[in-house]
Amino acid sequence: MALNTDKNLKLYYSIKEVAEMLNVSESMLRFWEKAIPAIKPKTTGNNIRQYTEKDIEDIKVIYNLVKVRGFKLAAARKMLRENKEGVDKNARLMETLISVRDELKELKKQLDYLT
Repeated sequence: MALNTDKNLKLYYSIKEVAEMLNVSESMLRFWEKAIPAIKPKTTGNNIRQYTEKDIEDIKVIYNLVKVRGFKLAAARKMLRENKEGVDKNARLMETLISVRDELKELKKQLDYLT
């Protein structure tokens, strides 16, 4: 078994790190945990939340439904319950499209600078 030398690989992320990744407040993440059963981060004995990559992906799906697409939490919960795979695909697609849009904006800036 080879030793993984990737220093950026983390098993767990704090609530602060996850909130910063998504640009939301920590209290919003805690609220989403209560409202949507799909979000279940591991907690230590001191009730410190530890998010895995899977937890973060689930939160990104909820973020996409609530913040990007404008669904209410109840509707997001229902969509996750009824069609989780479809919602996951749409969230990944939306994330990719946003990334491409941001890259195109940056390229446009650079082109405008050259002219």
